[in-house]
Amino acid sequence: MTRVLVVDDQVLIRSGLAALLRATPGIVVVGEAGSGEEAVRLAAVTAPDVVLMDVRMPGMGGIAATERIAATVDGPAPKVLILTTFDLDEYVYEALRAGASGFLLKDTPPEQLLDAVAAVTAGTMLFAPSILRRLVEAYVARSLPGSVPVPEQRRELHALTAREREVLQMVGRGLSNAEIAGQLVISEATVKTHLNRAMGKLDLTSRAQAVVLAYETGLVTPRHRPD
Repeated sequence: MTRVLVVDDQVLIRSGLAALLRATPGIVVVGEAGSGEEAVRLAAVTAPDVVLMDVRMPGMGGIAATERIAATVDGPAPKVLILTTFDLDEYVYEALRAGASGFLLKDTPPEQLLDAVAAVTAGTMLFAPSILRRLVEAYVARSLPGSVPVPEQRRELHALTAREREVLQMVGRGLSNAEIAGQLVISEATVKTHLNRAMGKLDLTSRAQAVVLAYETGLVTPRHRPD
């Protein structure tokens, strides 16, 4: 059974999402929260597998709550699926940076929402790596025009081996594990091992965070601004 926590400050939306999930075989709703603070508290108590997280809420917003949950939950952090009415690159970028596993608009059809819950439960990012790369490129290019990372920004990468840096760089460029394995002539299992070790050293909890960090440290740089 997949344990889901539903977080939204609007009662009707929260109740509707919970009802949809409760009617789906294999899913149990372990709680409903109307604020970021309540979400953090319930996540610690109920240990959900997935959190459906609203972005804009009074007090602590969804992105801050996502960061807090990842930092305070005992054991593996739940997968966070961000739900919002705001289709803005800033929210996508910040949500992924906080460790979210996916991002959906609230007008997503019910069947796609359920598919998304199943996907993040299985450990799959909701975005294809290439789409994630374009989103990060677009936001970084717009936010940091002409900026060049300085050595201090790269300092956190010094703990990585040369191969771990290489794998992280290729992940940041949007390559899948299979594509990385093909280019480096190693097995996919070896790619996964290098990536997991790099993420552990950098205190990252998701592949999405690894992509964002690759851009923020200058390991990967935006090539152009999308039209």
